[in-house]
Amino acid sequence: MSRDADPILQPMVNKLRLWQDLDGDDASALLALPHVVRTLKAGQLVAWDGDKPQHCCLLLSGFAFRHKIAGSGARQILSLHLRGDVLDLHNALLRIADHNVQMLTAGEVAMIPFEAIHELAAARLRVAAAFWYETLVDGSIFREWIVNVGRRDARTRIAHLLCELALRQEVAGLGDRLSYEMPMTQEQLSDAVGLTPVHVNRMLMNLGNDGLIHRSLRSITVMDWDALAKVGDFEPRYLHLDGRGAATADLARAAE
Repeated sequence: MSRDADPILQPMVNKLRLWQDLDGDDASALLALPHVVRTLKAGQLVAWDGDKPQHCCLLLSGFAFRHKIAGSGARQILSLHLRGDVLDLHNALLRIADHNVQMLTAGEVAMIPFEAIHELAAARLRVAAAFWYETLVDGSIFREWIVNVGRRDARTRIAHLLCELALRQEVAGLGDRLSYEMPMTQEQLSDAVGLTPVHVNRMLMNLGNDGLIHRSLRSITVMDWDALAKVGDFEPRYLHLDGRGAATADLARAAE
C-alpha cells in the first residue's frame, strides 16, 4: 500500500489509540495490513446473520449499524458505528456472524483478512490488547442499549441516543457535541429505541419545544447539553473514552 500523508487505515489506528498506547512500530504494522477498499451504498449489508465472513470490515466513511430480525420480521437496531470502527472484529474468532451489519449511509470500508489480524495480534501484544479492548467497549455499549430500551421511558431513550451520537462523533472528529449530523431516519430511530416512528417524532418535538435541541432534516443542534444529558440519563462512562487502555497497557507491559 502507499505510504502517503493520510494512510487508508489511519482511522483504525486513531480509534485503537483511544484504548491503548501504540508506538510507531505498532501503528506502522496496523497501517501495513493487507486490505481492499470498497464503496458501499446505503442499506448494503456488510455481514449477515449466519454468514461465515473472511474479513474484518473497517468503516472509513459513512455510518453503519448492527441489527437482528425477530421471527415476526421486526428489526431491532443494536448499535451505531462510524469512521474508525472495526465492525466485525469479534467474527475473527467466532467465525459465524450472529447478527446483521448494514450500511446506514453510503460510505467506504476496508476489508482486512482475518488471518492478517490473527498474525498481527500474535506478533504485537499492544495491538492485541487494543483489539480486545475494542470488543469489550462494544459489549459495554450493547449493555447500555439494553437498559435504554428496557428501562427508560420514551423521552429519555431518545435524549440518551442523541447524547451518545453527539459525543461519539465529537471524539471521531466528525462534528461537535452541540452540532452534528443525524444519519438516521425516524423509522431507523424507532428501531433503535423500540418505539413507533410516530412516537419518536412526538418525543423529538417535545425535546425541541423544551429548548433542548433544534433539528433539521439531517442535523441536530443541542441547545443545552447539560439539560439534555440529564433528561437522557446519560452518563458517558460506558463509552470508556477516558480510560486510555490503562488495564490493557499494564497487561502488555507485563508480557514484554
